[in-house]
Amino acid sequence: MPEITLLGIAEAREGFEFVYQGGAPVCRTCPFRHACLTLDPGRRYAVTKVRDVTHPCALQETDAHVVEVKPVARSLVVEARSGIVGSQVDVGRYPCRRLDCPNWRICAGPDVPAKQRFRIERIDPEPAECRIGRTLKRVDAV
Repeated sequence: MPEITLLGIAEAREGFEFVYQGGAPVCRTCPFRHACLTLDPGRRYAVTKVRDVTHPCALQETDAHVVEVKPVARSLVVEARSGIVGSQVDVGRYPCRRLDCPNWRICAGPDVPAKQRFRIERIDPEPAECRIGRTLKRVDAV
């Protein structure tokens, strides 16, 4: 069963990618919030189908289309021993201040969720560099 949500008219097109940020205060009283607020905050999604149904959206201040979405894989680093294709891993932002590290953005940067569960889809065979000595693997995960 596909995941659905509502997107503004301008964003409601196949292939459009977005990071779901969660509901805004205006969404609490929306009669369509149960269809719209079903995604995982911080996760990247891609629109796979735009349905012909529209609803008014107080947040967008226009109509919103009902769209089908799927999670999009993103690059992350995980502890090497956790890196198994198909496994579920909890990933969170690591407290690291080595901004010169080539993997800092996907390990400790602001794009990394505070704590979220991912399923590993692909593992880079080479170890990921870590300037503070952790043993890491770079993975693509959903």
